[in-house]
Amino acid sequence: MTTLFNIAGGLALFIYGMTMLGDGLQKCAGDRFRAIIDKLTTNPMMGVLVGAGITSIIQSSSATSVLAIGFVNSGLMTFNQALGIILGANVGTTITAQLVAFKLTKYALPILTVGFVLYFVCKKQTWKYLGYCLLGCGILFLGLSIMTSILKPLAADPVFRNFFIQYSNNMWLAFLVGIVTTAIIQSSSATTGIVIALALSDLITLQGALPIILGCNIGTCVTALIASIGTNINGKRTALAHLLFNLFGSLIFLSFVGPFQNLIVLTASDLARQCANAHVLFNLTTTLILLPFIKQFAKLIIKLIPGELKKLNYKDTKYLESHLLNTPSVAIEAAVKEIVRTLKLTDKMVNLSLDGLLYRNLTFLESIDDREKTVDNKRLHITEYLIEIGAKSLTLEESRKIPSMVHVINDVERIGDHAVNIKKLAEQIVNKNLKFSTEAIEELKNMKQNINIMLNDTSKALCSNDIETAKIVLEKEKIINKLRDTLKTNHIRRLNKCNILSGVAFIDTINNLEKIGDHLTNIGQAVMDGLQWS
Repeated sequence: MTTLFNIAGGLALFIYGMTMLGDGLQKCAGDRFRAIIDKLTTNPMMGVLVGAGITSIIQSSSATSVLAIGFVNSGLMTFNQALGIILGANVGTTITAQLVAFKLTKYALPILTVGFVLYFVCKKQTWKYLGYCLLGCGILFLGLSIMTSILKPLAADPVFRNFFIQYSNNMWLAFLVGIVTTAIIQSSSATTGIVIALALSDLITLQGALPIILGCNIGTCVTALIASIGTNINGKRTALAHLLFNLFGSLIFLSFVGPFQNLIVLTASDLARQCANAHVLFNLTTTLILLPFIKQFAKLIIKLIPGELKKLNYKDTKYLESHLLNTPSVAIEAAVKEIVRTLKLTDKMVNLSLDGLLYRNLTFLESIDDREKTVDNKRLHITEYLIEIGAKSLTLEESRKIPSMVHVINDVERIGDHAVNIKKLAEQIVNKNLKFSTEAIEELKNMKQNINIMLNDTSKALCSNDIETAKIVLEKEKIINKLRDTLKTNHIRRLNKCNILSGVAFIDTINNLEKIGDHLTNIGQAVMDGLQWS
């Protein structure tokens, strides 16, 4: 029992170290995640390279596949783009096995020491993140060292040795072991690490290792399949594509496991390195075989999961996706997209309410209240999403964005409130048959035009992180304030010709428009002050 717990403890350190290494690399990459995703094209090869790159950073093909499902489900990428990501993820995940095969276990403690010093002593974030990476790397090698030190003496035990020899001779049993083990620990890299530890302890042959390595590529799909529950049809298609891709490759290689084993023997004389090379060669070859037929593969998946993607209406949150939360930089980008989408909804509310007022037509006002409820719900969901992001391990830059983004969505929601105020004024004007002079109507139209320009520029500045456009927004506020003062002066001049109630409604409309300009200025200022995500 003690031996079992020691092995389990070593495995726990190995997996935890691998997770730390991935987290550290992700923090080093920071906002470059979004830049990588933005460069995605419909070119499958680009998708493969991006998938391999992301997986090399976060050290988990399962995590990358879950991200791809989240991207597709939230509309950040298409199903065809996701297929390239999935193919590349299987190549990127082989990095860990190659790292482990270098037999750096004797350097585990020095690596830990250097990592500790960098992380706890250095003040600069870059060095701290590097230290965190080295801490993870050291813990990974320490876990591997513990597993190897426990397993090596067992190699002399005839009973224990015969057990591994027997299942090594049973290809399908070894294949099943790889599937089940990876499904439980949810990491093909960790399973491959276990195989390498067994190889270093002389407890497994290449003949027994290969089916386990092939099986672990099936087991790693379990995470993606679970993540696809509750997603849209393209999310489910992405998860199925991941499973079928790995199943297809595994069955092909199992059919030619003898020649495959002979080829692997030629790549290295060391069994641990042979295992790592087998992992690389399998994933790389399968990707190259399937890549030219990716369009046909996509059609097959669509036939297996038929149906049309449900179109989202304006009441839905389109980009907030729980699967993205483990990659904060991407989740922040999704929240920004949802905020911009909400701002455009309030833009529509402002214009509908003003049209109802200017053209004395209550039809324009019919959807305002429903849209206002939608904006309120969106603000709540976006705020909750930002709080969840804030609970994650963030870089200093990411942690600074969260409070600012909460203020931004509050400003957006307040714009919706002012649109409702104008809607109520419009109803009052129509119901009480209040009249505006031709001059007053033209002045309101002019102010509406300026507010619309400001709304468009604010959306652009926020969506594209465009500081120059944000500066224009701030300059526009001065024009709005000056226009407000001019309109009030003109109104005082017309008082002797104006109905008192009409005059009050006119002033209230101007004040609400000026307040909308203030909130737009706050958003522009947030962009100016460093609300940057790329």
